[in-house]
Amino acid sequence: MIPKIIEFVMQREGKKFLDLNENFDESIFNRKIKNDASLYVHIPFCKRLCPYCSFNRYLFKEDLTKKYFKNLKKELALYIARGFEFSHFYFGGGTPTIMMPELIEFIDYLHENFNVKQISLETNPLDVNCENVNLLKNSGVKRLSIGVQSFDDELLKSMGRTSHTGEEAREKILIAKENFDTINIDLMFNFPSQTCEKFKKDIKIFKELKIEQVTFYPLMPSPHKKSAMEKKFNTVDNSRERKFYDVILDEMNGLYDPSTVWCFSKGKKIIDEYIIDYDDYIGIGAGSVSFLSGNFYANSFSLENYGNLINKGKFPVVMWKKLSEREFINYYFLTKLFGMELDKNKFYDKFNSDIHSKLRKEIAFFKFCGIIKEDNENNKLEVTEKGMYYVNVMMRKFFSSLNGLREYCIENKI
Repeated sequence: MIPKIIEFVMQREGKKFLDLNENFDESIFNRKIKNDASLYVHIPFCKRLCPYCSFNRYLFKEDLTKKYFKNLKKELALYIARGFEFSHFYFGGGTPTIMMPELIEFIDYLHENFNVKQISLETNPLDVNCENVNLLKNSGVKRLSIGVQSFDDELLKSMGRTSHTGEEAREKILIAKENFDTINIDLMFNFPSQTCEKFKKDIKIFKELKIEQVTFYPLMPSPHKKSAMEKKFNTVDNSRERKFYDVILDEMNGLYDPSTVWCFSKGKKIIDEYIIDYDDYIGIGAGSVSFLSGNFYANSFSLENYGNLINKGKFPVVMWKKLSEREFINYYFLTKLFGMELDKNKFYDKFNSDIHSKLRKEIAFFKFCGIIKEDNENNKLEVTEKGMYYVNVMMRKFFSSLNGLREYCIENKI
């Protein structure tokens, strides 16, 4: 019953969050930002397009990719000209490592313009080799996240992820191992043809590899991708999700600490969810989203439109929304719970109000359900082990709503 209530509320709130305007006001970008915002860089090209993925991505073409990297520099220059300073960088996709010379040149551009402290970068097993690992390591990449999804060859084939086998994924992880501060692998759960037994085997292999971090992603297809998957497989059944999540908790307990409800690490490690560590973040690239001072922005998803706006010296933002105070507080509450705890002192500093006066009913409900507990000594709200699954449901529903926006923008070439 609780997951159903949470899904209903998140669907309602998600629609409010994504009720966007098309008349973009650039004035918000005129204030100088110090190191309180992170930068996300989206590389939307892949050599194969996985059918479950809802991110903005295109089949790789060399000429388009080279042009795109040039436009990325031009977009970033717009922020530099307005005094933005970044120190923490996250590359996602698509496949950021799809053209290594252009990627390394772009990272060099970051070093030339910013005090770079951390770079987290996604890749897939296909692109992991000794040469690329050395290039990334020497460029200052601290965290490498490898999109394995599963070590089961049959499941990989079902997913349409045919770029690697399970054995090849293991070999590539060992090549990258010990070359970065953090090695992460992504594993998917609750895929229609997946069983809990296969999932347990994936986690067993992860443990045998003795790397320090794993991120488990629930299936979160956009509406049309969900329909397409259900024609090929069985219904996307979220009622099975709890069994998979219980496997995660059982297998991780005592060995890895939860950095988020999806990510488990040995010790304090860099994570991919910059929305937790940074209240503000800027996304550059086609289809990136940004959150700044209570405003939500979406860049053009069309490569052509993105390039045209950039080359006119304009920000490629095509949709935006200024959140109401209530929407902002709900978003803040959700993202902090995703990261396992909310600092009540920081909440007060941000909203000039005690959290209990703003979220009295929500906190009472979450405490009653055993989802959160109060740490009065450290003045925090903490997610309980029991509550982790429910926060997982909240985030899955939130990202599913965002994937619906992505699908709409991609299909309408916005």
